Amino acid sequence: MTNPEVAILMLGLFIVMVLLGFPVAFTLLAMGVGFGYYAYFEAGSIEAIADVANNKIFYLLNQNTYSVMENDTLVAIPLFLFMGYVVERANIVNRLFYSLQMAARNLPGSMAIAALITCAVFSTASGIVGAVVTLMGLLAFPAMAEARYDKSFASGVICAGGTLGILIPPSIMLIVYAAIAELSPLRLYAAAILPGFILAGSYIVYVIIRVMINPSIAPKPRAEDVPPPGVVYWQLLTSFVPLTVLIMLVLGSILGGLATPAEAAAMGAFGGLVLSWAYKSLSWVMLKESVYLTAKATAMVCWLFVGSWTFASVFSYLGGHEIIEHFVLGFNLAPWQFLIMVQVIIFLLGWPLEWSEILIIFVPIFLPMLPTFGVNPYFFAMLVALNLQTSFLTPPMAMSAYYLKGVLGKMIELMDIFKGIMPYLGIVILVMVLMYQYPEIALWLPDYFFGEYIPKTVK
Repeated sequence: MTNPEVAILMLGLFIVMVLLGFPVAFTLLAMGVGFGYYAYFEAGSIEAIADVANNKIFYLLNQNTYSVMENDTLVAIPLFLFMGYVVERANIVNRLFYSLQMAARNLPGSMAIAALITCAVFSTASGIVGAVVTLMGLLAFPAMAEARYDKSFASGVICAGGTLGILIPPSIMLIVYAAIAELSPLRLYAAAILPGFILAGSYIVYVIIRVMINPSIAPKPRAEDVPPPGVVYWQLLTSFVPLTVLIMLVLGSILGGLATPAEAAAMGAFGGLVLSWAYKSLSWVMLKESVYLTAKATAMVCWLFVGSWTFASVFSYLGGHEIIEHFVLGFNLAPWQFLIMVQVIIFLLGWPLEWSEILIIFVPIFLPMLPTFGVNPYFFAMLVALNLQTSFLTPPMAMSAYYLKGVLGKMIELMDIFKGIMPYLGIVILVMVLMYQYPEIALWLPDYFFGEYIPKTVK
């Protein structure tokens, strides 16, 4: 039955339940089944009254579960996760950070620059924000604190750098987006490369300028702490090069059309095992932990999909999508006004919610409107992907700050971390504005590799 008021109540109640701390996946399932039972209940049916299980919502739930399990696009998720967990445990990151720190020793804020590059490389290999921020918090923050770096400045570097993994391919978030929006993950990966590296480069430029203005926040390394050049080159050769080559092979095979994301992810997972063997860190315990964590994270993603598709189906059946679409279209907005409105909504949602809730629940509300406003869906996806960086950096629910605080404990106050991440929040918004002014930043590479995108016509 169509009942837009109930649909809006359903959406509002979901937000309240999430803010109260209930698990997102199971909240979606419960809301979808509960409101779906009402939506599909046939009041005039004797069978429906006599048999409480005789309701179409259970068939819908079963079909959504089966659809998730057979979705080829989602196969890449556990493989990329496994690759990330294996690399995380291969003892590469500490060597990578040390070698980059020594290589950049003549630049202002060399340890901060090394931390950002390490975060970018490691997060590209893993795509797991929590793992990157946690590991770099244990590795880089004590080193920067010992070198008398400003603690707020150091914490901002780690939190901002750790979030790059949801944007720079191979990104789990982009695979999820591809499944939700029914877009090509290959084109999404190609579209994300330039914005991702521009954002990472902007972080590095900010660090250099900030330290040049105020050198006291990042003192230069002492001459006696710098090893001979040969040692630095060897460290780079044995840490930076192997991991970078693995990442380039994975991305190159995808962009070159040699492999699907799932096939490339399998190759990356195998490459991660080879690297861990080469670094003499491959063991049964490490392998068992990686498999367990992969299964745990994959189950969470799959149940998020089952719950979100059930929730979205019921929400749409009740008329929720239609009433929101009519409400937005009633303003007669220009395309640029529509884009700004959506990005502001997503930015505000980033205060209380994480990227998964925003992407799975709220973004699909706006996707059907893109053809009406003539917006390229891949360009829109990159604006959203950049904007979702803010969900990790925006207080009071800046998850990257809580990840870092969790491992550092009393070494730093939470408010100091919030203070350190605020400049990077402004940089994200600045890069979004830049990409809006020059859409080719997101669209040139996918058009080059896969041909010009032909938009769907409005029915």
